[in-house]
Amino acid sequence: MRALITGGAGFIGSHLAERLLDAGHAVDVLDDLSTGSLDNLAGVASRRRLETVIGSVTDASVAGPLVERADIVFHLAAAVGVRLVVEAPIHTIQTNVHGTDVVLEHARRGRTRVIVASTSEVYGKSHVLPFREDADLVLGPPTKCRWGYAASKLIDEFLALAYWQEHRVPTTVVRFFNSVGPRQNGRYGMVLPSFVSRALAGEPLTVHGDGRQTRSFTWVGDVVTALTALAEEPRAVGEVFNVGNDREISIGELAVKVRAMTGSDSPIEFVPHAEAFGEHFEDMARRVPDISKIRQAVGFEPRVQLDEIIERTVAYWRASRIDRPRRAVAQATPVLATAPA
Repeated sequence: MRALITGGAGFIGSHLAERLLDAGHAVDVLDDLSTGSLDNLAGVASRRRLETVIGSVTDASVAGPLVERADIVFHLAAAVGVRLVVEAPIHTIQTNVHGTDVVLEHARRGRTRVIVASTSEVYGKSHVLPFREDADLVLGPPTKCRWGYAASKLIDEFLALAYWQEHRVPTTVVRFFNSVGPRQNGRYGMVLPSFVSRALAGEPLTVHGDGRQTRSFTWVGDVVTALTALAEEPRAVGEVFNVGNDREISIGELAVKVRAMTGSDSPIEFVPHAEAFGEHFEDMARRVPDISKIRQAVGFEPRVQLDEIIERTVAYWRASRIDRPRRAVAQATPVLATAPA
């Protein structure tokens, strides 16, 4: 099988590439390196079945041929992270919607299987928890830029399902809930790697708002297991699935836990959302998935729980502070902004 991973040099994409290569599949990675890095592929850069293309998923001349030669596309490329969403809302919306349209239009030509990555952000401010895939979605006003990101990912979902309904392109939508693990950093607002790296450095742990907002964290290996299982399940076509862990914790409690598990004396500082992200930002009070649908479809269960997730994340950050991995750019031979014949 030949798989294309858009955003394959990113956090989740690089772990998925490793899993597919280990299973003996050929993997094409497409990434513009705006938030991804070739460092993430260092461990597999010399694999014969890996081909890396540096380019944008929004460029049909690059993405189109890759989609058309693939047996399956894992469409993970997107604008990610709270910081980027706040600072570049036009780029965020255009990248998400146009990139997905390019992938699906070229997948239509061969009715290629497509897994489209969405986000728990689409649930918005709904108070009906845990979040179910068939629930109503409650977004905030357009003056709050966060909801522009959520709306763009929701359009991605509508496009994916529309291509299935109109053109029989076999699509599946997955909504990620705070995936965490090695290679993720806090640069774009990801909370756990930010807390861990700061705690190890003895720097303040910054909690936005009052810290009572809750999240549920999913180990990246469990996310990859869900993706590969759904890709092989015919009944997943035309469906939406939550991919996450159904145990939640408040961000304030998470900060305390990280500080204790790292043995750090870092202070915990509370910063208002408006001060951190500006007046056009609005947060979600709770975010926890109902995973009964994916459990029934493919037997998915999150195997790694929060304490072990933190332990593994701490070990990764400690190791990375001592022994930085060799850059993948020194090993890989990526194609620059051009698709293979």
